[in-house]
Amino acid sequence: MSKPTLCVLYGSQTGTAQDTAQRIARQAQRRKLQVQVLPLDSYNVANLISESLVVFVCATTGQGDPPDNMKNFWRFVFRKSLPVGSLSRLDCAILGLGDSSYPKFNFVAKKLHKRLLQLGASVLLPVGLYPLDLTQHVMCGCILLPPTYTFHFLDDVKETTDDRLRIPTEQTVPSQSRPFPCRLVSNRRVTDVSHFQDVRHIEFDITGSSIEFAAGDVVMMRPCNASEDVEQFCQLLRLDPDARFTLRPTDHNAGVFPARLPQPCTVRHLMESYLDISAVPRRSFFELLSTFATNELERDKLVEFSSAAGQDELLSYCNRPRRTTLEVLADFPHTTAELKADYLLDLFPEIQPRSFSIASSLQAHPRRLQILVAVVHYKTKMYKPRKGLCSSWLASLDPAQGEVHVPLWVKKGTLKFPKEKDTPVIMVGPGTGVAPFRSALQERIAEGKYANILFFGCRSESKDFYFRSEWDEMMKAGHLTLFTAFSRDQEDKVYVQHRVRENAGLLWDLIANKSACFYIAGNAKEMPDAVCDALKEAFQKEGGVSAEDAEQMLATMERSGQLQSETWS
Repeated sequence: MSKPTLCVLYGSQTGTAQDTAQRIARQAQRRKLQVQVLPLDSYNVANLISESLVVFVCATTGQGDPPDNMKNFWRFVFRKSLPVGSLSRLDCAILGLGDSSYPKFNFVAKKLHKRLLQLGASVLLPVGLYPLDLTQHVMCGCILLPPTYTFHFLDDVKETTDDRLRIPTEQTVPSQSRPFPCRLVSNRRVTDVSHFQDVRHIEFDITGSSIEFAAGDVVMMRPCNASEDVEQFCQLLRLDPDARFTLRPTDHNAGVFPARLPQPCTVRHLMESYLDISAVPRRSFFELLSTFATNELERDKLVEFSSAAGQDELLSYCNRPRRTTLEVLADFPHTTAELKADYLLDLFPEIQPRSFSIASSLQAHPRRLQILVAVVHYKTKMYKPRKGLCSSWLASLDPAQGEVHVPLWVKKGTLKFPKEKDTPVIMVGPGTGVAPFRSALQERIAEGKYANILFFGCRSESKDFYFRSEWDEMMKAGHLTLFTAFSRDQEDKVYVQHRVRENAGLLWDLIANKSACFYIAGNAKEMPDAVCDALKEAFQKEGGVSAEDAEQMLATMERSGQLQSETWS
Protein backbone atom coordinates (compact mmCIF):
# COMPACT_ATOMS: atom_id res chain seq x y z
CA MET A 1 0.00 0.00 0.00
CA SER A 2 1.50 3.34 -1.08
CA LYS A 3 1.84 6.19 1.39
CA PRO A 4 -0.97 8.79 1.39
CA THR A 5 0.24 11.98 -0.31
CA LEU A 6 -0.19 15.47 1.12
CA CYS A 7 0.56 18.65 -0.79
CA VAL A 8 1.18 21.75 1.34
CA LEU A 9 0.97 24.95 -0.72
CA TYR A 10 1.67 28.36 0.73
CA GLY A 11 1.48 32.06 -0.07
CA SER A 12 3.91 33.92 2.16
CA GLN A 13 5.16 37.52 2.19
CA THR A 14 7.31 37.68 5.32
CA GLY A 15 8.08 33.98 5.80
CA THR A 16 5.54 33.20 8.55
CA ALA A 17 3.17 31.26 6.28
CA GLN A 18 6.14 29.39 4.78
CA ASP A 19 7.36 28.45 8.26
CA THR A 20 3.85 27.24 9.19
CA ALA A 21 3.60 25.19 5.98
CA GLN A 22 6.94 23.52 6.75
CA ARG A 23 5.80 22.72 10.31
CA ILE A 24 2.62 21.08 8.94
CA ALA A 25 4.78 19.08 6.52
CA ARG A 26 7.04 17.81 9.31
CA GLN A 27 4.02 16.72 11.36
CA ALA A 28 2.65 14.88 8.31
CA GLN A 29 6.00 13.16 7.72
CA ARG A 30 5.92 11.86 11.30
CA ARG A 31 2.55 10.34 10.43
CA LYS A 32 4.10 8.52 7.46
CA LEU A 33 2.54 10.71 4.77
CA GLN A 34 4.47 11.53 1.63
CA VAL A 35 4.70 15.32 1.56
CA GLN A 36 5.40 18.04 -0.97
CA VAL A 37 5.80 21.67 0.17
CA LEU A 38 5.76 24.48 -2.40
CA PRO A 39 4.99 28.17 -2.77
CA LEU A 40 1.76 28.42 -4.76
CA ASP A 41 3.37 30.08 -7.78
CA SER A 42 5.94 27.26 -8.06
CA TYR A 43 3.21 24.64 -8.16
CA ASN A 44 1.80 23.52 -11.52
CA VAL A 45 -1.78 24.56 -10.91
CA ALA A 46 -3.04 22.24 -13.68
CA ASN A 47 -2.20 19.35 -11.33
CA LEU A 48 -4.76 20.53 -8.79
CA ILE A 49 -7.59 18.59 -10.51
CA SER A 50 -5.80 15.32 -9.76
CA GLU A 51 -4.71 16.06 -6.18
CA SER A 52 -6.55 14.26 -3.38
CA LEU A 53 -5.33 16.21 -0.33
CA VAL A 54 -3.97 19.77 -0.17
CA VAL A 55 -3.42 22.16 2.73
CA PHE A 56 -3.29 25.82 1.69
CA VAL A 57 -1.46 28.20 4.05
CA CYS A 58 -2.06 31.84 3.09
CA ALA A 59 -1.08 35.25 4.39
CA THR A 60 -2.78 38.51 3.41
CA THR A 61 -0.79 41.59 2.40
CA GLY A 62 -1.55 45.27 1.82
CA GLN A 63 -5.25 45.98 1.52
CA GLY A 64 -6.39 42.36 1.22
CA ASP A 65 -3.91 41.35 -1.49
CA PRO A 66 -2.35 37.91 -2.01
CA PRO A 67 1.39 37.53 -1.28
CA ASP A 68 3.80 37.89 -4.21
CA ASN A 69 4.49 34.15 -4.43
CA MET A 70 0.84 33.23 -5.02
CA LYS A 71 -0.32 36.00 -7.39
CA ASN A 72 -0.18 33.85 -10.55
CA PHE A 73 -2.11 31.07 -8.79
CA TRP A 74 -4.63 33.66 -7.56
CA ARG A 75 -5.26 34.94 -11.09
CA PHE A 76 -5.67 31.39 -12.43
CA VAL A 77 -8.01 30.08 -9.73
CA PHE A 78 -10.37 33.04 -10.17
CA ARG A 79 -10.72 32.63 -13.93
CA LYS A 80 -14.39 32.66 -14.86
CA SER A 81 -13.75 29.94 -17.46
CA LEU A 82 -12.91 27.30 -14.81
CA PRO A 83 -15.77 24.78 -14.75
CA VAL A 84 -17.81 24.26 -11.59
CA GLY A 85 -16.92 20.87 -10.12
CA SER A 86 -13.41 20.81 -11.60
CA LEU A 87 -11.93 20.18 -8.12
CA SER A 88 -14.49 17.57 -7.04
CA ARG A 89 -11.71 15.05 -6.24
CA LEU A 90 -9.95 17.43 -3.87
CA ASP A 91 -10.06 17.33 -0.07
CA CYS A 92 -8.47 20.48 1.29
CA ALA A 93 -7.94 22.73 4.29
CA ILE A 94 -7.21 26.43 4.27
CA LEU A 95 -5.19 28.07 7.02
CA GLY A 96 -5.11 31.85 7.04
CA LEU A 97 -2.46 33.87 8.85
CA GLY A 98 -2.88 37.56 9.49
CA ASP A 99 -3.00 40.52 11.84
CA SER A 100 -6.49 41.15 13.23
CA SER A 101 -5.76 44.89 13.54
CA TYR A 102 -5.94 45.24 9.76
CA PRO A 103 -9.37 45.84 8.16
CA LYS A 104 -8.93 43.06 5.57
CA PHE A 105 -7.96 40.46 8.19
CA ASN A 106 -7.35 37.06 6.52
CA PHE A 107 -9.15 38.23 3.39
CA VAL A 108 -7.10 35.97 1.08
CA ALA A 109 -7.80 32.76 3.03
CA LYS A 110 -11.52 33.55 3.29
CA LYS A 111 -11.82 34.32 -0.43
CA LEU A 112 -9.81 31.23 -1.43
CA HIS A 113 -11.99 29.04 0.82
CA LYS A 114 -15.12 30.35 -0.90
CA ARG A 115 -13.64 29.89 -4.40
CA LEU A 116 -12.47 26.31 -3.77
CA LEU A 117 -15.98 25.40 -2.62
CA GLN A 118 -17.36 26.93 -5.85
CA LEU A 119 -15.01 24.69 -7.83
CA GLY A 120 -16.29 21.59 -6.06
CA ALA A 121 -13.54 20.96 -3.50
CA SER A 122 -14.47 19.35 -0.17
CA VAL A 123 -13.16 21.32 2.78
CA LEU A 124 -12.05 19.22 5.75
CA LEU A 125 -13.73 19.55 9.13
CA PRO A 126 -12.43 22.43 11.29
CA VAL A 127 -10.43 19.93 13.36
CA GLY A 128 -8.59 18.89 10.18
CA LEU A 129 -9.53 15.21 10.22
CA TYR A 130 -8.33 13.05 7.40
CA PRO A 131 -8.57 9.23 7.20
CA LEU A 132 -5.16 7.81 8.10
CA ASP A 133 -3.96 4.26 8.51
CA LEU A 134 -4.38 4.02 12.29
CA THR A 135 -2.10 0.98 12.40
CA GLN A 136 0.79 3.24 11.43
CA HIS A 137 2.94 4.36 14.33
CA VAL A 138 3.35 8.15 14.63
CA MET A 139 7.06 8.92 14.64
CA CYS A 140 8.31 10.46 17.88
CA GLY A 141 8.94 14.21 17.76
CA CYS A 142 12.46 13.65 19.12
CA ILE A 143 13.51 11.69 16.01
CA LEU A 144 15.43 13.73 13.46
CA LEU A 145 13.74 13.74 10.04
CA PRO A 146 15.93 13.66 6.89
CA PRO A 147 17.12 17.08 5.67
CA THR A 148 15.50 18.63 2.60
CA TYR A 149 18.91 18.94 0.90
CA THR A 150 22.36 17.46 1.41
CA PHE A 151 25.52 19.55 1.15
CA HIS A 152 28.34 18.17 -0.99
CA PHE A 153 31.54 20.07 -0.26
CA LEU A 154 34.10 20.50 -3.03
CA ASP A 155 37.80 20.01 -2.53
CA ASP A 156 38.90 23.06 -4.50
CA VAL A 157 38.58 26.60 -3.20
CA LYS A 158 38.17 29.17 -5.96
CA GLU A 159 37.46 32.87 -6.14
CA THR A 160 33.75 33.40 -6.71
CA THR A 161 31.85 36.51 -7.76
CA ASP A 162 28.51 37.60 -6.37
CA ASP A 163 26.00 36.91 -9.15
CA ARG A 164 23.59 39.40 -7.59
CA LEU A 165 25.91 42.23 -8.67
CA ARG A 166 26.28 41.09 -12.28
CA ILE A 167 24.64 43.53 -14.71
CA PRO A 168 22.14 41.57 -16.87
CA THR A 169 23.04 41.58 -20.56
CA GLU A 170 19.45 41.22 -21.79
CA GLN A 171 16.82 43.93 -21.26
CA THR A 172 14.24 42.58 -18.81
CA VAL A 173 12.17 44.35 -16.21
CA PRO A 174 13.79 43.60 -12.82
CA SER A 175 11.84 41.21 -10.60
CA GLN A 176 12.25 39.26 -7.38
CA SER A 177 13.99 36.45 -9.26
CA ARG A 178 16.08 38.88 -11.35
CA PRO A 179 16.77 42.12 -9.45
CA PHE A 180 18.92 44.83 -11.04
CA PRO A 181 22.10 45.94 -9.22
CA CYS A 182 21.59 49.71 -8.95
CA ARG A 183 24.45 52.02 -8.04
CA LEU A 184 24.10 53.81 -4.71
CA VAL A 185 24.54 57.53 -5.45
CA SER A 186 24.10 59.07 -1.99
CA ASN A 187 23.28 58.05 1.58
CA ARG A 188 22.57 61.13 3.68
CA ARG A 189 21.33 61.50 7.24
CA VAL A 190 18.37 63.92 7.29
CA THR A 191 17.79 64.14 11.06
CA ASP A 192 19.83 66.41 13.30
CA VAL A 193 22.85 64.72 14.90
CA SER A 194 21.33 65.40 18.34
CA HIS A 195 18.11 63.57 17.39
CA PHE A 196 17.67 60.03 18.76
CA GLN A 197 16.54 58.65 15.38
CA ASP A 198 18.90 58.24 12.41
CA VAL A 199 16.84 58.69 9.22
CA ARG A 200 18.48 58.36 5.80
CA HIS A 201 17.60 59.85 2.43
CA ILE A 202 19.09 57.33 -0.02
CA GLU A 203 19.38 57.71 -3.80
CA PHE A 204 20.02 55.01 -6.43
CA ASP A 205 21.00 55.35 -10.08
CA ILE A 206 18.62 53.15 -12.12
CA THR A 207 20.19 53.87 -15.52
CA GLY A 208 19.92 50.85 -17.84
CA SER A 209 17.68 48.92 -15.46
CA SER A 210 14.32 49.24 -17.33
CA ILE A 211 12.84 50.17 -13.92
CA GLU A 212 9.77 52.39 -14.16
CA PHE A 213 7.52 53.53 -11.34
CA ALA A 214 4.71 55.89 -10.44
CA ALA A 215 3.68 57.63 -7.23
CA GLY A 216 2.63 55.06 -4.62
CA ASP A 217 4.91 52.29 -5.91
CA VAL A 218 7.42 50.50 -3.67
CA VAL A 219 10.99 49.35 -4.17
CA MET A 220 12.05 45.91 -2.95
CA MET A 221 15.47 44.68 -1.82
CA ARG A 222 17.06 41.89 0.18
CA PRO A 223 19.57 42.95 2.85
CA CYS A 224 22.78 41.17 3.79
CA ASN A 225 23.87 39.98 7.22
CA ALA A 226 26.60 41.94 9.00
CA SER A 227 30.12 40.57 8.41
CA GLU A 228 30.71 40.14 12.18
CA ASP A 229 27.53 38.03 12.45
CA VAL A 230 28.62 35.86 9.52
CA GLU A 231 32.02 35.37 11.15
CA GLN A 232 30.49 34.41 14.52
CA PHE A 233 28.02 32.04 12.86
CA CYS A 234 30.81 30.23 11.00
CA GLN A 235 32.83 29.93 14.23
CA LEU A 236 29.87 28.53 16.20
CA LEU A 237 29.14 25.91 13.55
CA ARG A 238 32.84 25.30 12.75
CA LEU A 239 32.35 26.09 9.08
CA ASP A 240 34.97 27.41 6.68
CA PRO A 241 33.42 30.51 5.04
CA ASP A 242 35.45 29.94 1.87
CA ALA A 243 34.36 26.30 1.47
CA ARG A 244 32.34 25.60 -1.69
CA PHE A 245 29.43 23.18 -1.93
CA THR A 246 26.62 21.98 -4.15
CA LEU A 247 23.12 21.01 -2.97
CA ARG A 248 21.19 17.86 -3.78
CA PRO A 249 17.56 17.22 -2.80
CA THR A 250 17.11 14.15 -0.60
CA ASP A 251 13.67 13.44 -2.05
CA HIS A 252 12.04 14.04 -5.43
CA ASN A 253 9.25 15.81 -3.53
CA ALA A 254 11.69 18.13 -1.76
CA GLY A 255 10.06 21.12 -3.40
CA VAL A 256 11.57 24.15 -5.05
CA PHE A 257 15.33 24.24 -5.37
CA PRO A 258 16.72 27.46 -3.80
CA ALA A 259 16.91 29.46 -7.03
CA ARG A 260 18.87 32.34 -5.47
CA LEU A 261 21.78 30.11 -4.50
CA PRO A 262 24.44 29.64 -7.18
CA GLN A 263 25.76 26.14 -7.84
CA PRO A 264 28.41 25.75 -6.53
CA CYS A 265 28.04 28.22 -3.66
CA THR A 266 30.38 29.37 -0.89
CA VAL A 267 29.46 29.10 2.78
CA ARG A 268 30.13 32.84 3.06
CA HIS A 269 27.58 33.66 0.34
CA LEU A 270 25.01 31.37 2.00
CA MET A 271 25.49 33.06 5.38
CA GLU A 272 25.79 36.61 4.12
CA SER A 273 23.06 36.78 1.49
CA TYR A 274 20.64 33.90 2.05
CA LEU A 275 20.12 32.61 5.61
CA ASP A 276 18.36 34.91 8.07
CA ILE A 277 20.59 34.46 11.11
CA SER A 278 19.74 37.74 12.85
CA ALA A 279 15.96 37.26 13.04
CA VAL A 280 14.08 36.40 16.23
CA PRO A 281 13.58 32.63 15.81
CA ARG A 282 10.12 31.08 15.65
CA ARG A 283 8.85 28.21 17.78
CA SER A 284 9.55 25.79 14.91
CA PHE A 285 13.28 26.61 15.16
CA PHE A 286 13.39 25.35 18.76
CA GLU A 287 11.32 22.32 17.75
CA LEU A 288 13.87 21.28 15.12
CA LEU A 289 16.90 22.32 17.20
CA SER A 290 15.75 20.06 20.06
CA THR A 291 16.09 16.98 17.83
CA PHE A 292 19.88 17.57 17.67
CA ALA A 293 20.34 17.98 21.41
CA THR A 294 22.30 15.31 23.30
CA ASN A 295 22.92 17.46 26.38
CA GLU A 296 19.98 16.76 28.71
CA LEU A 297 19.66 20.26 30.19
CA GLU A 298 19.71 21.91 26.76
CA ARG A 299 17.31 19.36 25.27
CA ASP A 300 14.77 19.83 28.09
CA LYS A 301 14.83 23.61 27.64
CA LEU A 302 14.48 23.41 23.84
CA VAL A 303 11.59 20.94 24.14
CA GLU A 304 9.91 23.29 26.62
CA PHE A 305 10.31 26.26 24.25
CA SER A 306 8.76 24.27 21.39
CA SER A 307 5.80 23.00 23.43
CA ALA A 308 2.40 24.67 23.74
CA ALA A 309 2.85 24.90 27.51
CA GLY A 310 6.22 26.64 27.15
CA GLN A 311 5.10 29.62 25.05
CA ASP A 312 5.13 32.10 27.94
CA GLU A 313 8.71 31.04 28.69
CA LEU A 314 9.64 31.40 25.02
CA LEU A 315 8.05 34.85 24.93
CA SER A 316 10.15 35.96 27.91
CA TYR A 317 13.36 34.39 26.62
CA CYS A 318 13.11 35.24 22.94
CA ASN A 319 10.34 37.51 21.71
CA ARG A 320 10.26 40.25 24.34
CA PRO A 321 14.03 40.89 24.42
CA ARG A 322 14.20 40.26 20.60
CA ARG A 323 16.92 37.64 21.02
CA THR A 324 18.35 36.63 17.62
CA THR A 325 18.90 33.15 16.20
CA LEU A 326 22.65 33.71 16.48
CA GLU A 327 22.34 34.55 20.19
CA VAL A 328 20.19 31.46 20.78
CA LEU A 329 22.87 29.26 19.20
CA ALA A 330 25.48 30.80 21.52
CA ASP A 331 23.19 30.02 24.50
CA PHE A 332 22.99 26.33 23.54
CA PRO A 333 26.65 25.49 22.76
CA HIS A 334 26.40 21.70 23.11
CA THR A 335 23.45 21.47 20.73
CA THR A 336 25.02 23.95 18.28
CA ALA A 337 28.13 21.75 18.17
CA GLU A 338 25.91 18.85 17.04
CA LEU A 339 24.41 20.70 14.06
CA LYS A 340 25.16 19.32 10.61
CA ALA A 341 25.51 21.53 7.52
CA ASP A 342 22.85 19.46 5.75
CA TYR A 343 20.17 20.96 8.01
CA LEU A 344 21.06 24.64 7.56
CA LEU A 345 18.28 25.25 5.04
CA ASP A 346 15.73 23.52 7.29
CA LEU A 347 16.75 25.40 10.43
CA PHE A 348 17.22 28.93 9.12
CA PRO A 349 14.70 30.79 6.94
CA GLU A 350 15.67 32.69 3.84
CA ILE A 351 16.21 36.45 4.18
CA GLN A 352 12.92 38.00 3.08
CA PRO A 353 12.70 41.06 0.81
CA ARG A 354 12.05 44.42 2.43
CA SER A 355 9.85 47.09 0.85
CA PHE A 356 10.20 50.86 0.96
CA SER A 357 7.82 53.48 -0.39
CA ILE A 358 9.52 55.30 -3.26
CA ALA A 359 10.04 58.93 -2.22
CA SER A 360 10.74 60.48 -5.63
CA SER A 361 9.25 60.85 -9.11
CA LEU A 362 10.98 60.08 -12.40
CA GLN A 363 9.48 63.33 -13.71
CA ALA A 364 11.49 65.32 -11.15
CA HIS A 365 14.52 63.01 -10.91
CA PRO A 366 15.04 61.08 -14.19
CA ARG A 367 17.05 57.82 -13.86
CA ARG A 368 16.98 58.13 -10.07
CA LEU A 369 15.06 56.35 -7.30
CA GLN A 370 15.00 57.73 -3.76
CA ILE A 371 13.83 56.31 -0.43
CA LEU A 372 13.51 57.57 3.16
CA VAL A 373 14.71 55.03 5.72
CA ALA A 374 14.43 55.16 9.52
CA VAL A 375 17.35 53.14 10.92
CA VAL A 376 15.95 50.69 13.48
CA HIS A 377 18.06 50.72 16.67
CA TYR A 378 16.67 50.20 20.17
CA LYS A 379 17.47 48.75 23.61
CA THR A 380 15.98 45.72 25.33
CA LYS A 381 17.27 43.81 28.35
CA MET A 382 19.92 42.31 26.04
CA TYR A 383 23.43 43.73 26.39
CA LYS A 384 23.73 44.67 22.72
CA PRO A 385 21.22 47.12 21.21
CA ARG A 386 18.76 45.58 18.74
CA LYS A 387 19.14 46.56 15.08
CA GLY A 388 16.92 46.30 12.03
CA LEU A 389 18.67 44.07 9.50
CA CYS A 390 17.83 46.03 6.35
CA SER A 391 17.93 49.59 7.68
CA SER A 392 21.26 49.00 9.47
CA TRP A 393 22.72 47.37 6.35
CA LEU A 394 21.59 50.29 4.18
CA ALA A 395 22.96 52.83 6.67
CA SER A 396 26.35 51.08 6.54
CA LEU A 397 26.70 51.48 2.77
CA ASP A 398 28.97 54.40 1.92
CA PRO A 399 29.47 55.31 -1.76
CA ALA A 400 32.35 57.60 -0.74
CA GLN A 401 34.35 54.48 0.20
CA GLY A 402 33.96 52.90 -3.26
CA GLU A 403 31.24 51.96 -5.73
CA VAL A 404 28.27 50.22 -4.08
CA HIS A 405 25.49 48.35 -5.91
CA VAL A 406 22.20 47.17 -4.39
CA PRO A 407 19.99 44.65 -6.26
CA LEU A 408 16.50 46.18 -6.59
CA TRP A 409 13.11 45.62 -8.18
CA VAL A 410 9.90 47.64 -8.07
CA LYS A 411 6.35 46.59 -7.18
CA LYS A 412 3.06 48.34 -7.76
CA GLY A 413 1.94 49.95 -4.51
CA THR A 414 -1.52 50.09 -2.99
CA LEU A 415 -1.86 53.89 -3.24
CA LYS A 416 -3.44 55.11 -6.47
CA PHE A 417 -3.65 58.85 -7.22
CA PRO A 418 -6.38 60.49 -9.34
CA LYS A 419 -5.79 61.06 -13.05
CA GLU A 420 -8.24 64.01 -13.19
CA LYS A 421 -6.40 67.32 -13.05
CA ASP A 422 -8.92 69.12 -10.83
CA THR A 423 -9.40 66.43 -8.16
CA PRO A 424 -7.81 67.68 -4.91
CA VAL A 425 -5.56 65.35 -2.96
CA ILE A 426 -5.31 65.40 0.86
CA MET A 427 -2.32 63.50 2.26
CA VAL A 428 -1.59 62.69 5.91
CA GLY A 429 1.98 61.42 6.30
CA PRO A 430 3.77 61.83 9.64
CA GLY A 431 7.41 60.80 9.91
CA THR A 432 8.70 58.56 7.11
CA GLY A 433 5.05 58.11 6.09
CA VAL A 434 5.60 61.26 4.01
CA ALA A 435 7.78 59.32 1.52
CA PRO A 436 5.06 58.25 -0.97
CA PHE A 437 3.54 61.74 -0.79
CA ARG A 438 6.80 63.40 -1.82
CA SER A 439 6.73 61.13 -4.88
CA ALA A 440 3.06 62.03 -5.50
CA LEU A 441 3.67 65.77 -5.12
CA GLN A 442 6.63 65.75 -7.53
CA GLU A 443 4.61 63.76 -10.05
CA ARG A 444 1.40 65.80 -9.71
CA ILE A 445 3.15 69.18 -9.92
CA ALA A 446 5.01 68.04 -13.06
CA GLU A 447 1.58 67.16 -14.54
CA GLY A 448 0.07 70.54 -13.62
CA LYS A 449 -2.05 69.24 -10.69
CA TYR A 450 -1.82 71.88 -8.00
CA ALA A 451 -4.71 71.08 -5.60
CA ASN A 452 -2.46 69.41 -3.00
CA ILE A 453 -2.84 69.42 0.80
CA LEU A 454 -0.25 67.76 3.05
CA PHE A 455 -0.47 67.13 6.79
CA PHE A 456 3.03 66.36 8.08
CA GLY A 457 3.98 65.51 11.65
CA CYS A 458 7.26 64.86 13.46
CA ARG A 459 8.79 65.46 16.89
CA SER A 460 10.61 68.72 16.34
CA GLU A 461 10.72 71.42 13.66
CA SER A 462 14.50 71.69 14.06
CA LYS A 463 15.38 67.98 14.22
CA ASP A 464 13.24 65.78 11.95
CA PHE A 465 11.29 68.03 9.59
CA TYR A 466 11.98 66.07 6.37
CA PHE A 467 12.15 67.89 2.99
CA ARG A 468 11.34 71.25 4.59
CA SER A 469 12.97 73.35 1.85
CA GLU A 470 11.09 71.43 -0.85
CA TRP A 471 7.74 72.05 0.83
CA ASP A 472 8.62 75.77 1.12
CA GLU A 473 9.30 75.99 -2.61
CA MET A 474 6.05 74.20 -3.47
CA MET A 475 4.06 76.52 -1.18
CA LYS A 476 5.68 79.65 -2.66
CA ALA A 477 4.72 78.43 -6.13
CA GLY A 478 1.11 77.88 -4.99
CA HIS A 479 1.31 74.13 -5.56
CA LEU A 480 0.92 72.96 -1.95
CA THR A 481 -0.98 73.76 1.24
CA LEU A 482 0.98 72.41 4.24
CA PHE A 483 -0.16 71.78 7.82
CA THR A 484 2.47 70.72 10.36
CA ALA A 485 2.35 69.11 13.79
CA PHE A 486 5.56 69.12 15.88
CA SER A 487 4.62 66.90 18.80
CA ARG A 488 7.47 67.78 21.22
CA ASP A 489 7.98 71.49 20.49
CA GLN A 490 5.43 72.59 23.12
CA GLU A 491 4.15 71.34 26.45
CA ASP A 492 1.03 69.66 25.03
CA LYS A 493 1.71 67.07 22.35
CA VAL A 494 0.26 67.94 18.95
CA TYR A 495 -0.23 65.28 16.29
CA VAL A 496 -1.52 65.24 12.70
CA GLN A 497 -5.01 64.19 13.85
CA HIS A 498 -5.25 67.47 15.83
CA ARG A 499 -4.47 69.45 12.66
CA VAL A 500 -7.08 67.42 10.74
CA ARG A 501 -9.66 68.31 13.42
CA GLU A 502 -8.68 72.01 13.33
CA ASN A 503 -9.21 72.15 9.56
CA ALA A 504 -12.58 70.39 9.51
CA GLY A 505 -14.25 73.09 7.38
CA LEU A 506 -11.63 72.94 4.62
CA LEU A 507 -11.64 69.15 4.53
CA TRP A 508 -15.44 68.90 4.43
CA ASP A 509 -15.59 71.35 1.52
CA LEU A 510 -12.86 69.51 -0.44
CA ILE A 511 -14.35 66.04 0.14
CA ALA A 512 -18.10 66.81 -0.05
CA ASN A 513 -18.04 69.46 -2.80
CA LYS A 514 -14.89 68.73 -4.82
CA SER A 515 -14.60 64.90 -4.44
CA ALA A 516 -11.11 65.17 -2.94
CA CYS A 517 -9.18 61.93 -2.35
CA PHE A 518 -7.82 61.34 1.17
CA TYR A 519 -4.61 59.38 1.87
CA ILE A 520 -2.95 58.15 5.07
CA ALA A 521 0.57 56.67 5.27
CA GLY A 522 2.73 55.77 8.24
CA ASN A 523 2.90 53.65 11.36
CA ALA A 524 -0.17 51.41 11.82
CA LYS A 525 -0.16 51.67 15.61
CA GLU A 526 -2.62 54.46 16.53
CA MET A 527 -2.28 57.23 13.95
CA PRO A 528 -4.52 55.88 11.13
CA ASP A 529 -7.48 55.28 13.46
CA ALA A 530 -6.99 58.64 15.17
CA VAL A 531 -6.95 60.44 11.78
CA CYS A 532 -10.10 58.59 10.63
CA ASP A 533 -11.85 59.52 13.90
CA ALA A 534 -10.88 63.18 13.36
CA LEU A 535 -12.24 63.00 9.79
CA LYS A 536 -15.55 61.53 11.00
CA GLU A 537 -15.81 64.36 13.54
CA ALA A 538 -15.27 66.84 10.68
CA PHE A 539 -18.16 65.26 8.75
CA GLN A 540 -20.42 65.56 11.78
CA LYS A 541 -19.39 69.10 12.68
CA GLU A 542 -19.31 70.66 9.20
CA GLY A 543 -21.73 68.40 7.33
CA GLY A 544 -24.27 68.10 10.12
CA VAL A 545 -24.43 64.30 9.72
CA SER A 546 -24.92 61.75 12.50
CA ALA A 547 -22.12 59.59 13.87
CA GLU A 548 -23.57 56.57 12.01
CA ASP A 549 -23.76 58.50 8.72
CA ALA A 550 -20.19 59.76 9.16
CA GLU A 551 -19.05 56.16 9.68
CA GLN A 552 -20.94 55.13 6.54
CA MET A 553 -19.43 57.99 4.51
CA LEU A 554 -15.93 56.85 5.47
CA ALA A 555 -16.73 53.24 4.57
CA THR A 556 -18.10 54.36 1.17
CA MET A 557 -14.97 56.44 0.52
CA GLU A 558 -12.80 53.43 1.33
CA ARG A 559 -14.75 51.11 -0.99
CA SER A 560 -14.57 53.58 -3.88
CA GLY A 561 -10.87 54.38 -3.41
CA GLN A 562 -11.54 57.95 -2.30
CA LEU A 563 -9.91 57.02 1.04
CA GLN A 564 -6.71 54.98 0.86
CA SER A 565 -4.06 54.05 3.39
CA GLU A 566 -0.63 52.46 3.41
CA THR A 567 0.45 51.58 6.93
CA TRP A 568 3.09 49.35 8.46
CA SER A 569 3.75 47.96 11.92
